[in-house]
Amino acid sequence: MKIARFRDGEKETYGLVSGGMAAAREDMVYETGIPFPESVKEFMFDGWLQESASKMGSLEYGRAVSDLRMLCPIPNPPKIICLAFNYTDHAREQNLTPPEDPALVMKPRTALSGTGSDILYPEFVSKLDYEIEMALVMGKTGRDIPEGEAMGYVFGYMVFNDVSARDIQAADKQFTRAKGFDTFAPCGPWITTRDEIPDPHDLRLTTRVNGEVRQDSTTCNMHIKIPEIISKISRCMTVEKGDIISTGTPAGAMLNKPGAVFLSDGDRIEMEIEGLGSICNTVRARSAGSLPPGRK
Repeated sequence: MKIARFRDGEKETYGLVSGGMAAAREDMVYETGIPFPESVKEFMFDGWLQESASKMGSLEYGRAVSDLRMLCPIPNPPKIICLAFNYTDHAREQNLTPPEDPALVMKPRTALSGTGSDILYPEFVSKLDYEIEMALVMGKTGRDIPEGEAMGYVFGYMVFNDVSARDIQAADKQFTRAKGFDTFAPCGPWITTRDEIPDPHDLRLTTRVNGEVRQDSTTCNMHIKIPEIISKISRCMTVEKGDIISTGTPAGAMLNKPGAVFLSDGDRIEMEIEGLGSICNTVRARSAGSLPPGRK
């Protein structure tokens, strides 16, 4: 099942996606007679999916996704947790050894945006970079989660761009400000539920900038695998339903590359993960206070 948030005209809602078509919450209520909640988080995490599963097979998908403005699939997550240097090919190109414990970076939820929205960078950022990542959306809350039970805490997966200002990162000697700007976490285009992805460690990831392939790898290059990621994070902090855990980027980002060509105004970034869909965003320089309304 693919669950999306979107704007249909002036109305913000959510629904299901299948084959380029969508069924909005209002369609689902009308066709099934089930009074689905207005909150997508309640729909995903409070039992509505399980209770309505038997009626979803006959659902009609009558709205073209291309006619909808897609939003980030989950609003206001409790936490956004990203892993650094968790792909063997990315660590190797940086002359690093992947860490045995997750190297964690926190992004603020104000960085979230959806596919089709602009990535806005302020004039003082000179080295803007992309990072394709597969993100987990957690479906349950827990602490000290055993690895053997960890996959049961995953609700689903989505594409995530961990946009980074490398000049800020180098100056600060840490990641928070460099990765925390508004619009620096485009994601989506929807959440694909765990049952649709038999092996999340065998998916191809591709990044194109203005049509040129910049990243081309697979999730099999992940050093710390998903069950271990969840288990080790949960020893440090409570994993909450709705948390986004982004599992790291493969080789191909501009970080420390000789002759690196960083992103600039007008660049178009397309990211695709096999089975999860694709997101597309345009880079725009911004002046102070120019954040557009409805960016999420």
